Amino acid sequence: MIPTPIGNLEDITFRAIRLLKEVDLILAEDTRTSQKLLNRYEIKTPMQSFHMHNEHKKVLQFVSEALHGKIIALISDAGTPGISDPGYLLVHKAISEGVEVQCLPGATALIPAIVQSGLPADRFIFEGFLPPKKGRQSRLIQMAEEARTLVFYESPYKLVKTLGDMIPHFGLERKLAVVREISKKFESNFRGNLVTAVEFFEKNSPKGEFVVVVEGKKTK
Repeated sequence: MIPTPIGNLEDITFRAIRLLKEVDLILAEDTRTSQKLLNRYEIKTPMQSFHMHNEHKKVLQFVSEALHGKIIALISDAGTPGISDPGYLLVHKAISEGVEVQCLPGATALIPAIVQSGLPADRFIFEGFLPPKKGRQSRLIQMAEEARTLVFYESPYKLVKTLGDMIPHFGLERKLAVVREISKKFESNFRGNLVTAVEFFEKNSPKGEFVVVVEGKKTK
């Protein structure tokens, strides 16, 4: 499991580059996206697609290849595989079959967003993407009582709706940071509360990828 840059292609470790050159096969979420990274670092290792639409069909094949001695690297389009990206199914099956699994440390949007949010980073809960429909409200109700910092991923198409959905449960004044396009050219940070965030992003159309960091409920 090898993390890849979430934006700037320089955000990859020497070890990751070495291993991507040494392994027998690279499994990539989108081979077209990953090819840009491989070209940048002159990595010639064979690559095959492995994503949410084919992982159930291919997982046994790749586990079998690993059992027969092939060393396989899994990468996602950006960040650490398995964190809101394909990877869990392969890891789970590989471990159950006795295949050794290792994950390198590396790029992820989660940690930089928390650290630069200005909100408490010593204890937090990562929720990933909220359910689009079923279970969405119940998840927000559950999170409303959480005292630890809350972290969510969101797309530009649903950002305003998600912020609005939080208001009835978290309150207008709940502090948050909305971090956009981490490590990319147009990286930006919005810091305020839920009501000012909704107003801002209604006027400024969201573009890019977002991490929403929300203050936990204050305890008396």
